[in-house]
Amino acid sequence: MRIYFTLFLFYTSLFFSQSTIRVYRSDDNRPVKGAKIYCNDKLLAHTDENGVASFTTRCSKVDVEASHFIGDEVVVDKNMEISLDKENSKTREIEAVTLTNESDPKALAILDKVFRNFRQNSPNALDSYSYKSYEKMSFDLDQDSINDYKRFMTARKDSLAKLPNRTLPVKEKEKKDSVEGEKSMSVFAESKMFLWERATQFLYSKKYGEKINVLDNRISGLKEPIYEMITLRSNRNKVPREVLPENRSLYRYFLTDSINIDGRDNYVIRFRQVDYKIPVNRRKYNGYLYIDKETYAIKKIESNSKVKSDGSITSIWIPIDNKWFLKSENLKIKMGTSTFDTVEKKENETAEEKKARLDKIKKFGNYAYMKADYFDFQTPVELQASQFSGYTMSVKNADGSLLDQYRTDSLTLREKMTYTKIDSIGKKYKLDQKAKVITGLLRGKIRVGMVDIDPMQTKYNRYEGFRLGAGFKLNERFNKYISPDVYVAYGFKDRGWKYGAGVDVRTTLERNSFFRVEYFNDVAASGRFSQFLWNARMTIMNSGMSIQNDKYYKYEGLRAGYEIDLSNSLTLNVSAKKQKEEAVFDYEFMNRAGRFDNFSSLATIKFSPNSKNIMTPSGKYTFDQNFPEVYLNYEQGYKSLGGELNYSRFDVLYTHQFRTVLGVTGTRAYGGYFTGNAPVWHQFEMGGLDSSRENSIFSNFNLTTYLGFATMTSGKYFNDQFAGYYFTHRIPWYFKSIGKNTSSFDVVYKGIIGNMKNPEYHKFEFSPLDHLYQEIGLENNNFLSSKFNLGLFYRVGYYSTNKFADNFAIQLKLKVLGF
Repeated sequence: MRIYFTLFLFYTSLFFSQSTIRVYRSDDNRPVKGAKIYCNDKLLAHTDENGVASFTTRCSKVDVEASHFIGDEVVVDKNMEISLDKENSKTREIEAVTLTNESDPKALAILDKVFRNFRQNSPNALDSYSYKSYEKMSFDLDQDSINDYKRFMTARKDSLAKLPNRTLPVKEKEKKDSVEGEKSMSVFAESKMFLWERATQFLYSKKYGEKINVLDNRISGLKEPIYEMITLRSNRNKVPREVLPENRSLYRYFLTDSINIDGRDNYVIRFRQVDYKIPVNRRKYNGYLYIDKETYAIKKIESNSKVKSDGSITSIWIPIDNKWFLKSENLKIKMGTSTFDTVEKKENETAEEKKARLDKIKKFGNYAYMKADYFDFQTPVELQASQFSGYTMSVKNADGSLLDQYRTDSLTLREKMTYTKIDSIGKKYKLDQKAKVITGLLRGKIRVGMVDIDPMQTKYNRYEGFRLGAGFKLNERFNKYISPDVYVAYGFKDRGWKYGAGVDVRTTLERNSFFRVEYFNDVAASGRFSQFLWNARMTIMNSGMSIQNDKYYKYEGLRAGYEIDLSNSLTLNVSAKKQKEEAVFDYEFMNRAGRFDNFSSLATIKFSPNSKNIMTPSGKYTFDQNFPEVYLNYEQGYKSLGGELNYSRFDVLYTHQFRTVLGVTGTRAYGGYFTGNAPVWHQFEMGGLDSSRENSIFSNFNLTTYLGFATMTSGKYFNDQFAGYYFTHRIPWYFKSIGKNTSSFDVVYKGIIGNMKNPEYHKFEFSPLDHLYQEIGLENNNFLSSKFNLGLFYRVGYYSTNKFADNFAIQLKLKVLGF
């Protein structure tokens, strides 16, 4: 019996470990005696004269109530503390002292050490580890108002049933929507609006990298998982936003106390938003950080809204083998309000009647909830190369059948009903199809049923003018292996149609591997740098490269190729094409004008060792693009199979971004080499973005490009060999902008130089760029809290002139395009 009693005590301590909470007043930090601790309305403990109480519970959060104080809630941990505001707001106004608007230097010094030591304290500093997680995300009413909502919906249903002559919408669709809306709102009385569970295994090896296995996954209302949603991440191996140097201007930090947790001393740093100065009906602080004194690692962070009902986020870490692993996360964020009119609007109602009607509107808060538990930590662990095969993330199961093995708490009746109720609604309203519309946008496509629409065929340039067009590709709903596509476009300035068609044939569903054959009849700007295997964000950013270049050529032909991911980080694409090419500007090559027949092959390699990918039914998806990255292209023209051009063209792009104590630095190095004989469009235009500056109010303004020069005249400089660089550095000075945003400045420096061996072969107006072209700039990120960055650039060095307007340019960049 003794051993059974010992086992009972062990499991009791495992599932019901003791927690200690300290409750104190927010105005003077004095302890609150007699405060009551509740779990789901069950009383757990009272605080003593020191404001301290101990209890055991399986609840993830507990409520704290005290006489003459405003109650609050706190995430359960071994050690907790919470401050309560006095109930009388008028008294608080009198007693409140305006908080200093300057952070405590001691607190900032500690946070600097936290940031510098984050990588050293991270689990990735170990040789190897493994652990699992269980995450539960939902969208629901405020937990405290569910019973009120049920009573309201029952009364509303009874009330509507007693109205035989109830006025319904005249239109059939409006009538149907009204009825369906009532039914849906009734469903939410018994179930949540949305529920998603995920169980995951994390493996890491310094030798093999990281592997994330989704052990099981289920989303209410959907038959298939949203793979792009599966990749969502949290504070795992990530610096919390409240600690990042760039967000320091949004908060004020105060070193207020120290606390011992599990035998380790911790600093207690409290913080608040800068626009949060007088605590009236609000918390005195937005949140707090527990910082381990020995390692300067984050033990715990809680970030609250200014108003209690708007939500909070809590993350807790534990030390294992001297590194800090995320143990749990808890999130609650208000996501709007459901409102119900309890009184019908009268025609020609008076101001008093309107006010009375609005006062009777019933409101229920809607919240996003997330709870994550991390467990089964092992380090070091024996791992094999085979465990890291394929992409960074893989999905082992996605029907929810295995979730019960990993749940750290059982589903409530309301959560179980969510799968039953919302699954039936999802089937009825075809939520799977609507969800895939959203995931298509993440890839730069618009999904309509089995068709993906590419809007990037619509653009503007000096040759075509406004080009209206779109691409259409049949996705996996048509066939998992075969995907035909077409595109068509029309240029209003050149009055020409452009079109093409192709088909992809997959060889496997396990990785990116497919054959492609295509036909095309289109135009392009001369000398464009290769963009093969670029992602959508890079391509969109570089789309402005051809706007001002008017040296266009036509091409028509066929291409056949094969693309394969040799590993998670290495992609190879090989192809061959035969096409007819013709200049559409005044040009002769080696005293010959007209068409040129070209047969060539192309090999492209992309190496991205730190990016993270997942295979989905729609193909590979890169959910975390990390640097460095390398792109290498080799094109060879042949005088065979009808080709008349013999040339070799190489180009390479290296891009990297890294952070130091001096700020964030980004670099790009790129270059090209051409040998042989071919028209100028096979060589390299130097990346000019500026117009000819003739009678245009926009001559000093352009949009950003990935490799362009804001002050360089477009279509003027061509080389057959060149080298260029792009250097940007974010100054580590972040200041508060409008609202809850920060702004910062990037210093930018660009340069490019090259040569043209035989410029006399090309009869048109151009210049070789045989001296170093330099450009410096200052870019304001998050300009006026908008979604744009505003850059000011100036040309220096050999190509600068005495006229300011010739050297100066303004550039605009969409912020989401990033570095």
